[in-house]
Amino acid sequence: MRKKATASSGRWWTLPWLRRLERRELTWLFVGLGLCLMLFAFVSLAGEVTEGDTQAFDTKILRALRDPADPSKPIGPAWIENSLLDLTAVGGSTVLGLVTVFVLGFLVLQTRYRTAVVVAITSISGEVLNAVMKQLFNRPRPTVVPHLRDAFSTSFPSGHAMESAIVYLTLAAILMRAADSRFTKAYILSIAVLLTALVGISRVYLGVHYPTDVIGGWTIGFMWASICWLAARRFEGTAHIEAEKAKAE
Repeated sequence: MRKKATASSGRWWTLPWLRRLERRELTWLFVGLGLCLMLFAFVSLAGEVTEGDTQAFDTKILRALRDPADPSKPIGPAWIENSLLDLTAVGGSTVLGLVTVFVLGFLVLQTRYRTAVVVAITSISGEVLNAVMKQLFNRPRPTVVPHLRDAFSTSFPSGHAMESAIVYLTLAAILMRAADSRFTKAYILSIAVLLTALVGISRVYLGVHYPTDVIGGWTIGFMWASICWLAARRFEGTAHIEAEKAKAE
């Protein structure tokens, strides 16, 4: 009996609950490290933008995307401009608001009330954060090339890039929780990242944002979406959102 007890205690590290604990702690560690890196990158970029050190780089990129003989004409065939005019709306407040409302309606119909609350808070907080950041930095819009789309607010960070990252990545995280295969999870995440990237690129191509505006928007958007994801995971652990899934089924 004593030998059996000794053998069992010697294998305590193989218990399933301990392996789950290790995975959970590693996940939080890596996400926390990523947040720190993103915060450092954003603060560094914001400092460079505030001091005007990125102006030469920004101007060079914007002018490179226009016809040297006529800055009002972007490079490339006409269909690129038309496509990016459509894509930039994907990151606008109207489309993002509609997508969020539709998803909230679906979650409520599925009795996923707590998940719906997380999505609503993430979306609303992203809108508030965008307004605060723009007022804080108060960077004027680019004037080196004509705008191909109307824009009225300040420039840094890009609200389209930031809010599309927050909304689409948060929705992707929710869908990934419902997916079974890793390939499906990777597909969902790839689509969310692609949409966010295309929205940001469209803002620079249309001349309404500097490249550093978009980079700043992406950075703070990824960071805020990660923070909301961590809060949702914590909320799920205490509020038993898994019970909502079972009820919906």
